[in-house]
Amino acid sequence: MYCILDPEIELVGIVASYGNVTKDQATANAAYLLDLAGRKDIPVIPGASMPVKEESMIYYPEIHGQNGIGPIQPPRDFQYQVYPFDTIRIIIEQHKHELIIVDTGRSTTLATAFVLFPDQIKMVQSFYVMGGAFFVPGNATALAEANFYGDPTSSNFVLQYAHNLTITPLNVTQHAVLTQEMVDAISKNQHNFYGFMLEPIFNYYYEFYKKSVPGIQGAPIHDLLTITVVKNPTIVDYIYYDATVIESTEAKGMSFIDYRPTSKKGKTKIAVNLHYDEFLKEFYRVMLSE
Repeated sequence: MYCILDPEIELVGIVASYGNVTKDQATANAAYLLDLAGRKDIPVIPGASMPVKEESMIYYPEIHGQNGIGPIQPPRDFQYQVYPFDTIRIIIEQHKHELIIVDTGRSTTLATAFVLFPDQIKMVQSFYVMGGAFFVPGNATALAEANFYGDPTSSNFVLQYAHNLTITPLNVTQHAVLTQEMVDAISKNQHNFYGFMLEPIFNYYYEFYKKSVPGIQGAPIHDLLTITVVKNPTIVDYIYYDATVIESTEAKGMSFIDYRPTSKKGKTKIAVNLHYDEFLKEFYRVMLSE
């Protein structure tokens, strides 16, 4: 929604895959949101349906609802077009060094694109990955954040081979909190064609967080912060280390860096601190715009 509403962002494709819901449901949701905006020109590309090392598929309907967008669901007779996976290669070749890839879910699909389109991947300007937790607890387990936990093998692959990589972990995303006051303001904006959806989606999401994080004053919108950082990198502070994800044992999905004083610094930007006031300013600018 945010990318569609921000005139400074040119959204050129959406890849939908498994995570909180199935790949098919995520694909339908993406197409529905584009349809509401009258943006059928943006291709929706179905991605991965499971991690590369499938153990047991775990979905999280208690967080975002059975259909992925709270109580909202596309009409039963909703028809939409999907594009083949090779569309990713075509989009990269069309935009080359101006294209930014933002991965806010499990990294299975992105890792697959690295394997299938190695020459094209080199053309991408930069990568932004939402995942991990450094020096803070996880949310899927005590140690692991959900995206890295969902497919640690693919996450490791992307962290190893992606150039110009920025990671937005729980360190910052958990503080990007959407409050009832913010939702009320956006819902009253008659120019926002998503306004009618925001309150029921927020209410469902917030109920989950009231139980999992007692006392929280709203619901963190993890994915959105990653998009916001693309345009406004200074709303977070960074450290520069190459990260690794544990792929097995009880620490599966845990992300870590070698933080010892004598360790070698890396090239990957890892966000560790959020300037919330700056984030709010940018959020309101887009969501309340006419």
